[in-house]
Amino acid sequence: MPISIENAEHYIWGEICDGWHLLKRGDMSVIQERVPAGGAEVMHYHELARQFFYILDGEGMMVFEDHEVNLAKGQGLEIPPQIKHQFKNRSNADVHFLVISIPTTRGDRINV
Repeated sequence: MPISIENAEHYIWGEICDGWHLLKRGDMSVIQERVPAGGAEVMHYHELARQFFYILDGEGMMVFEDHEVNLAKGQGLEIPPQIKHQFKNRSNADVHFLVISIPTTRGDRINV
């Protein structure tokens, strides 16, 4: 059966952001997220999970310890394990993106 945000498991994070589990397995996860204007997550890293962020619509920014990377619609960025990172939306509109994690990040997130 095809999956979309219409029928996927939904959750809210950071009080104002949305996530939809498009694929939720122990060895891999695919999540579609929405971060409204001004929204952000906290700086963190994953001990094992490698992630790939891909912007579906809008603009976002990935903040690292020593630099920032702007991401526009149609652009993606890989985050290796152990790298501290934080996604932010400094634009005036929602940003929608995919987060693909191998393996899953459940129990693998360390906030800093």
